Amino acid sequence: MNLKLLLTDLEEICLTLEGLKKLGVNTDEGLERCLDDEEFYLSLVEVALEEGELNKLDSELKNGNIQSAFETAHALKGVYGNMALTPLYKPMVQLTEILRNNSTDNSDILMKEIKENFAKLSALL
Repeated sequence: MNLKLLLTDLEEICLTLEGLKKLGVNTDEGLERCLDDEEFYLSLVEVALEEGELNKLDSELKNGNIQSAFETAHALKGVYGNMALTPLYKPMVQLTEILRNNSTDNSDILMKEIKENFAKLSALL
């Protein structure tokens, strides 16, 4: 019985299309890009939710490396857009444009939003 409970708990926190949709992800668009292969799409979402590049962006911003931050933000914008991770994509578009203009105005506010949304999505993993 304990094993069944454990399995049920694990199922509830697994990455699913339904869980992503509840957090604002456009899974229909993401699936379409993956030829409606749900398993493939979810595996790509997992890769997109790895923290390395987001941590790199945060560090670049904190260190004032605007050009490097722009390049990282632009790459993440592409990843999040291709996976239709709307809660990450929309603020990343704004941040990329700010950095493209060699500015960091409001970057702290946008990074806070991105990190919060990233944490919510990552909690599904």
